[in-house]
Amino acid sequence: MFNVVLFEPEIPSNTGNIGRTCVVTGSRLHLIGPLGFSLGDDMLRRAGLGYWHSLDVTTYAGWEEFLAQNGLGETDERLHLLTKKARKTYTQATYADGDFLVFGKESTGLPEELLARAASRCERIPMLPDATTLKDAGEWAARVGREQSHEALRQDVCGNFVDPDDYRISALNLSNSAAIVLYEALRQTNFQGM
Repeated sequence: MFNVVLFEPEIPSNTGNIGRTCVVTGSRLHLIGPLGFSLGDDMLRRAGLGYWHSLDVTTYAGWEEFLAQNGLGETDERLHLLTKKARKTYTQATYADGDFLVFGKESTGLPEELLARAASRCERIPMLPDATTLKDAGEWAARVGREQSHEALRQDVCGNFVDPDDYRISALNLSNSAAIVLYEALRQTNFQGM
């Protein structure tokens, strides 16, 4: 069984879709708070359709509680931190039964401090740069701003992160990203029981 972990998810329909994917793949869903919605939210249940009652889901107050309750350390080999800031792609990773696929919140992803502490555990889904994909990339950059200093990434001696100045706004939808990586993990383990 694989574990899909959502760090502070904000959009209930994404979590509902991911929950549905977890049910049909026999995966467990972990939700790390604070959540941007209530678990009773209609959007969450609508996206999860009739699957939500069959979902194996656990919620946690925060990252430390999640690690403690699952017997994990920050650099545990069972953790796979998905971020657009990693050099290693998800297809270069090796997945095993029981691994945890960790995805960040829709607006900002996983905290950079967490990524820097576990640099060897970071993976990304390849995507084209903003200049290639967004007609208004400059306007997006000005609107979003680049308030984060990326200092944690510059200090990473593991070399696991891309150039911090290659900041990207565009990214896949969270539920699509979770499905892509989960199915690669399932493929690597020969779709056991499917």
